[in-house]
Parts: sequence; structure tokens; C-alpha cells
Amino acid sequence: MKIPFIIVMMISSYLLGSIPFAYTIGKILKKIDLRQYGSGTVSSSMVWEHVGHWAVIPVALFDVFKASVPVWLAIHNNLGENIALLAGVCVIAGHNWPIFLRFHGGRGLSPMIGTLLVLFPPGVVWLLCFLLLGRLFEPPVMAFLGLITLPIAVKLLHGPVSIHFATGLFLLITIAKRLEANRRPLPLTTEQKINVLLLRFLFDRDIRDHQAWIHRTPDDQKGPTSSDTGD
Repeated sequence: MKIPFIIVMMISSYLLGSIPFAYTIGKILKKIDLRQYGSGTVSSSMVWEHVGHWAVIPVALFDVFKASVPVWLAIHNNLGENIALLAGVCVIAGHNWPIFLRFHGGRGLSPMIGTLLVLFPPGVVWLLCFLLLGRLFEPPVMAFLGLITLPIAVKLLHGPVSIHFATGLFLLITIAKRLEANRRPLPLTTEQKINVLLLRFLFDRDIRDHQAWIHRTPDDQKGPTSSDTGD
């Protein structure tokens, strides 16, 4: 009897995750398509850079709680932590690959935080500390380090077994999305492709200059040159 309910919950979680609130805010307030600005991600970070600092608050809250709600519902309906985690992962998948924007989405950090908010609240504090450090150093690097070291927090604070599994899933999803980069084209030569993929993996961008990357506009959304990628 619970299996049909679980299937419906997973599909609903993906569709909920696919709601591109950051994209909608950009269209309403600035009449821009966030996919054509900065990193091209449909995310609160691009809302901050290209729409307005205050607009980050509703976008971030929506993206966090769209994961928290189905995760909480799974726990509330006694489906267990594993099903709750699966619901959260479906939301993250919808956020990163939203069906409503032809699978062109964000990076999933906000719904990851939303999932942890229900299943392992200390993990939220852990990630937020790294995100705050990211304001001083390299934001993509610090976010990545937060995810990589999250298992340490789970171990030290005796988190549930499901969260140990979740940390690995979060990291794999993040790496996959960084490398896939919303299907952004790669350079033609093999050497340049390798350089760009390394930049995506480490810094979540195709060029070395972080500020130049996040402030791009539709006029300069061109493929990386050899000088950009360090060749």
C-alpha cells in the first residue's frame, strides 16, 4: 500500500525541485534569463549578482524548504530515513536538472541544506560555515570543501547511517553537475577540454577569473579561449 504513495512522493519531489524560483524572480524583477548571465546556473548566487541582493532571501528560503517539506512528510508518515533521503535527492535532482527549464538548473546546495535541516541539522551549520568562508576566499572551492568534509561532522556528531550515505550522494551529484555544467560546450582540442574540465571540477567555472565569470552577460557568453583556460 505504501509503494504507490512512495512512487508518487518521489515524482512529486522531483517536480517540486524543478520549480525554478530563481529563474522566475529574474524574469519578474529584471526581465532577464539567468541562464544567460554569470555562471549560467539558475541559483541564488546568480540572483545575488544579477537581480538584487535582497532577492536572494526568498529564493534561498524557497529552495531550502522545497526539499525540507517532502523529507519531513516522509518522516511524518513513518516511511523511514532512507525514503526521506530519497525524497530529498529527488528534489535535488529536480533543482539541478529541472524539467521546466530543459534540465538547465542550479547546483543543488540549497536543497541539500533543506534535506539536512530535517535529517541532520548540525550538517546545515557545518555547510553554512564553509559558505561564509567562501565570502572571503573562493566560494565554489569552500562549498566543495564543505561537502567533502561533511562526513567528518557526521562522524563526530554521531549522525544517522542514512546521512553517511547522503554525504556521498551529495558529493557525486555536485561533481556530476559541475562537469556537465548545464551542457555548456567544451573547447575543440583535447588539451583545452581537459583544462576546462579540471577548472569545472575544482572551481565550478570554465575560466580562471572568478569575478569575470560571475559577471558575464549575454554579450560575452562565448566559449573559453586558450588564454582563459591557461593554455
